[in-house]
Order: sequence, then structure tokens, then C-alpha cells
Amino acid sequence: MAQLSLTREGAAAAFDAFVLSCPTLVRRTDASGLTRRAEWVPACEAAQGRGDPLAFFQRWFETVQVADGRAFATGYYEPEIAGSRERRAGYEVPIYRRPSDLIDVDLGLFSTDLKGKRIRGRVQGTGFVPYHDRAAIVGGALANRGLEIAWAADPVEFFFLQVQGSGRLRLPDGSVMRIGYDSQNGRDYAGIGSILRQRGIQPAGGLSMQGIMGWVREHPAEGAALMNENKSFVFFRELTGAGPLGALGLPVTGTVSAAADPKFVPLGAPVFLSMDRTDASGLWVAQDTGGAIRGANRFDTFWGAGDEARAIAGGMSARGTAFLLLPIGTLDRQRGGGWVGGSGGGTTPQR
Repeated sequence: MAQLSLTREGAAAAFDAFVLSCPTLVRRTDASGLTRRAEWVPACEAAQGRGDPLAFFQRWFETVQVADGRAFATGYYEPEIAGSRERRAGYEVPIYRRPSDLIDVDLGLFSTDLKGKRIRGRVQGTGFVPYHDRAAIVGGALANRGLEIAWAADPVEFFFLQVQGSGRLRLPDGSVMRIGYDSQNGRDYAGIGSILRQRGIQPAGGLSMQGIMGWVREHPAEGAALMNENKSFVFFRELTGAGPLGALGLPVTGTVSAAADPKFVPLGAPVFLSMDRTDASGLWVAQDTGGAIRGANRFDTFWGAGDEARAIAGGMSARGTAFLLLPIGTLDRQRGGGWVGGSGGGTTPQR
């Protein structure tokens, strides 16, 4: 293993998250093509002994860089916004469950050239068309269908909760309703911060989440139009157990879990980030995905809930190097044919 600056505290936190991922690692197919289920078994069995976490990672893993290893990391958190289970004065923004006419299509079933590609849409007459975009849904395309699971008080706060993918609703009686990702309309995600940058608009608070939110509030008409330029719309379900849940269907952990692109990074695998921000550097576990998280070295670090998590996640923009931790023996199996990930991303062993 490359000489990573693992800390005992960081290894302990990542160890617990890795153990949680193990049942999934040993039974699901790795979409990146880097690992096989059986290769995770020795490490997962060893983890049941609950020994020294630092020694565990040093003993059972070897490291590789995916592609050139140059990583970019942002942050996300679990927001809390005002909401209500019923529509009432001051709570007028619908929060929808997944509609029954939203259809997932595996294009690989129709052509081997399209293997691994999926789309979402809806049937219209005898054709299959893209699903309603954000502007149409905000404009009422799904109204009066009984899809509302709750109502938010603030459309801007709800927009940014959708970007995070899960959150908490603080209800009028003070109780909390947790909601989690229940699908997306199939439209491409567009970061409104990037749109502002391309147009040469610099919010007073910068292009952090807080700065962008401030600009949208200061320019209500332009802000509403800007949010609709992100055609992606997220649907939710109520969470009654542990949460928030990541892409593996498991709870994600603040300062430990990260979102990654499963075409390049096996979900459940540990990843060491050596970044230009100390708070983003350390051992993370890839337990989630995200609409904007695309590419071999693109990561979104999870910071939990609360004001501190919001401040860190909203301003997170870190660059550095990513090292993927894979089970001992994986490199030997791959050696000879060259390392090629599920989407053509080469990897470089780090002994």
C-alpha cells in the first residue's frame, strides 16, 4: 500500500462505514469492473473481528490511482427546512413522491452497443418521450395527482434540499419528518453556480451555496428562472428508519461517507483523499452517488446535519489526489491485461 497519512481516528470512523457496506460488496456486481465480489470476502470476514482499524486497512488493502488520480471534491449535507404534512398557509411548495408514469429503460436490453446505458421518461401516445422537466413540474404538471408527501415553506430552500438529495422537514408542531431520494426525472443536472459563472455574475457571497442562495433571493424573478434551468427534479419518500440513505440503501455518515461515480469507483470501497483542504483530506467510504458526480476522480463528501455541516458543505471545493483502496490480490489478477475500468479509466498501482 502507498504510504497514506492514515490517522487512527479516521481509520476507526471509516472502518465502521466499511463494515456496514460489506454485505452489499460481497453480493453486488461492481459496475466499475475493477473488483469481483469474492475479492471483498477476506477483508469483510477479517473486519468481523473488530481489531485495530488502522492495522486492518494496512493489512487488507492495496492502493491505486484511477486515471491520473487528480481529484476534485465538493460537499453535501442533510438540510433541515420548514415543512408540513398538509398544505396550509405558508406551506405551498409540493414535495412529490415518484410518479407511476416515470419509467426506467435499460437500453442494453435493446442493443449490446448501449450496454450500461439507462434513460428515464414517460409514454405519450405510442411514443416514449422525456419526462417533465423542472419548469413543467414547478408549473403544475404533477398537480392534483395525489403525489404530494409533504409541503415546503420556501421554494429556494427546497431547491437546495433537492440538490442534496435528502433532508429533514421541521413541521409546525416542532417534530421532524425525514425525506430521502426516491428517483429523479431523468433530465440532466445543471449546477446553477456554473451557470452564473459562465454569465459573469458574481454573487456578493461568492459562488458558495450560501452566496448563490443569497443571489437567488435578491433577484426573485431571475432566480426562479435560473433554478428552472436545472431541468433535473428529485422525488422523495419518507424515511422512518436510520438515515439519510445513500445509493447502497445504507445510512451515510457525516465526515466519512462520500459520493462517487460508480463507473469508476466500486460503491462501498474506501478512498483516501489527499487534498488542499485538511478537512477534506483523509479516508472516506464511497457509499453514495450524485447527479453531478461524474468522472474518475470526482467526489462529494458528506458532512452530516446542522449549521456547521451546512457551512462546510456549502463552501467545499478541494483539489488534490485520490487513492482507491482495493482488496489485496486485485492488482495481481488485473496485471498483464492492463487496468481498464468500466468506462475506460486506466488505473495506476501504488505499492
